[in-house]
Amino acid sequence: MKTIRRILTLSILLITLCSTAQQYPFEVAVKGKGLPILLFPGFTCTGEVWEATVAALSKDYECHVFTFAGFGEVPAVEKPWFPKIKEGVESYIKNQNLKNVVVLGHSLGGTLGLWLATENEHALSKLIIIDALPATGALMISNYDSEALAYESAWNKQMLSMEAGAFEAMAEQMASGMTLNKEKKALVKNWMLKADRETYVYGYTDLLKLDLRADIAKINIPVTILAATEPYGLEMAKSTYAKQYANLEDYNLEFAEGTAHFVMYDNPSWFQEKLFHSLEN
Repeated sequence: MKTIRRILTLSILLITLCSTAQQYPFEVAVKGKGLPILLFPGFTCTGEVWEATVAALSKDYECHVFTFAGFGEVPAVEKPWFPKIKEGVESYIKNQNLKNVVVLGHSLGGTLGLWLATENEHALSKLIIIDALPATGALMISNYDSEALAYESAWNKQMLSMEAGAFEAMAEQMASGMTLNKEKKALVKNWMLKADRETYVYGYTDLLKLDLRADIAKINIPVTILAATEPYGLEMAKSTYAKQYANLEDYNLEFAEGTAHFVMYDNPSWFQEKLFHSLEN
């Protein structure tokens, strides 16, 4: 009898997972009970990036851990990728009847949180973002013009046609600057290599095109930003954040000195201390 129950439970779980995968442009793993927290990973990362964070949070919170389409084992979706992710999250919050939702987002995941928070109809109560900006393109591109960015570009064609060896070399170089934690560099690199190539190229174009610098003035929930200082140092980081967040009336910004982009890897104790302080206040 116990065996039959286990088979039935497993079957229901598999049906639920398949349904979720078909319904949304992402997969979600839920762990713990309590106030719901949506954990959004950065570009190319899977929900695994939050493993240590979820181990700590799930004792008191209900963690909804996302892996977006085209990354990890999640099937890719047609472009425009980023708008579909946002629309899917909106539907997920509504369909799951989530209330007083906290968003915890790293990098692109933090930008997604800002995007959602600019629209007051969502049931968000707090936003905690890690090393994320409202306009990544403005930081990356001189004479930035979001309207000038297009899917069909020489750079995108080059990226799509890049041979595996060259792409791996690029990924290794990028990963080496994203975290100072030697054990995690290979993990970050492998996420890039596993990503669907079109999602990697066109999804990044979506991110670069998004400019929320004016829209963040509409945000009316508490925002905490936990930022890295490397590779350019504390003063440059302060300048960047001051410019990017000039239109956000009220937010708490803290810098983890001596950390690169993956703050939670480079200084996990500092990160968890600041995270729980933000959640409890």
